[in-house]
Amino acid sequence: MTELTVGAKAPLFSLLNQEGKQVSLSDFRGKWLVLYFYPKDDTPGCTIEAIDFTKYVAEFQKLGATIIGVSPDTGKSHCKFQEKHTLKVELLSDESKIMMEKYGVWGKKKFMGREYMGVMRTTFLIDSQGKIAHIWENVKVNGHVEEVLEKVKGVQKN
Repeated sequence: MTELTVGAKAPLFSLLNQEGKQVSLSDFRGKWLVLYFYPKDDTPGCTIEAIDFTKYVAEFQKLGATIIGVSPDTGKSHCKFQEKHTLKVELLSDESKIMMEKYGVWGKKKFMGREYMGVMRTTFLIDSQGKIAHIWENVKVNGHVEEVLEKVKGVQKN
């Protein structure tokens, strides 16, 4: 897998969302897409991130941007997560991790001296032409959504 860079075409994907509906990159042609990858439903950091994106979903929509979260959790897990926290972002299930590998976010992680494979918290801003406009790697949850929103506002002005 080659590392993705700004200006590169975003890798194609087609996955099921929390309701079992097929969602593909081509569905967003002509629109902006905030695609964020997170490790696990209903864990502290992932919950904060999803709630923060939900809080600003209307502002992103005004700018013509859709927010989608992706994790290896099942659709059933996504449904519970959304209901429990009243989330308004669409969540895709990548149990096979194929999409995560294409986007370079599935890899070796370290926690308390132990190495394991997992999702590296990453956000991609994909423009209306399907190209990567910005990448946030090793995301720290606090303040991240506001940073993404500011970036979307900035690119919309250009």
